[in-house]
Amino acid sequence: MTPPFRVEPLSETHNRSAFSCGQEPLDRYFKTQASQDLRRRMATCFVAIEAATGEVVAYYTLAAAGIPLTDLPAEIVKKLPRYPSIPAVRIGRLAVDMRFQGRGLGSAMLADALQRVLAAPPAAFALLVDAKDDTAVAFYRRFGFIPLASQPRTLFLPVATALNTLP
Repeated sequence: MTPPFRVEPLSETHNRSAFSCGQEPLDRYFKTQASQDLRRRMATCFVAIEAATGEVVAYYTLAAAGIPLTDLPAEIVKKLPRYPSIPAVRIGRLAVDMRFQGRGLGSAMLADALQRVLAAPPAAFALLVDAKDDTAVAFYRRFGFIPLASQPRTLFLPVATALNTLP
């Protein structure tokens, strides 16, 4: 049986014009800026493709990042080396087309991102996200993401914890 979706790196062959997640900044980024970020090596972008139609139904981006040690909770800091910042991978954007929301695709995209982070040669202690609004904060908190002390809409999840909480 063929899975209903596959996830692959964004390429010029993907038609992005019909994508709409309901958040104008996320739609605009995907349609106009994602390719530029790829070319400049600022971020990588992965898309979920509906197998039956070949349509792009979701996307997320990954980029290298660091988290200042001072932004982490004390109970986590006491277990870490005393570096000024710890390595992380930022999920810069994650969006699901409105026609496909509510089907668990956002969770599947988070799980795919974790698998890519685990398979990548550079080590990363945590996944880092910038939630656009309170709904996004609630989505990430469901998976155990924790807000940074200095930026409550920037949340992190240790990779070790992600292995136990993401589907």
